[in-house]
Amino acid sequence: MFSGVFYALLAGFLGAVASSSAKLSLGSDYLKGVCENGLKSWASDERHFRQADDTTVCDWLHIPLRLLCGGLLFTCNAVMWTCFAKALRYSSSSARATVTTTASNFISSAFLGKLIFGEAHVMLWWVGISLTLSGLLVLHTAAPHAGERAVVKKEH
Repeated sequence: MFSGVFYALLAGFLGAVASSSAKLSLGSDYLKGVCENGLKSWASDERHFRQADDTTVCDWLHIPLRLLCGGLLFTCNAVMWTCFAKALRYSSSSARATVTTTASNFISSAFLGKLIFGEAHVMLWWVGISLTLSGLLVLHTAAPHAGERAVVKKEH
């Protein structure tokens, strides 16, 4: 069985994937632009398509891609909530599970935003995430209080 930290990290990552999927499915014509650029580069290598055919394919292809991203949004959200519930069950405190999930979501969102959308973050964002990770480190390395240890012993 996995620990609560694993489920919390996974829930944060799935939340970031879900938000990226929402941005792709509901955002501006990003998918259509990716389609057009991909077909242009593929057509220049393979010489299969004429320039006029490239845009007509992408005029309809971005719609199923958006629907696919919408389905991924709902799937990732469902699995994320399942993982978060397991993280709450297997963690020693709900604060640990919540902060770990939030930090994982922030970091995963930053990497996915850079990878998919080419986003960059300002220095203040990096300072904030560093403070969050420092707090997470303190939270995970701190020993439980005497009252919490007594409750844990009674449960076992």
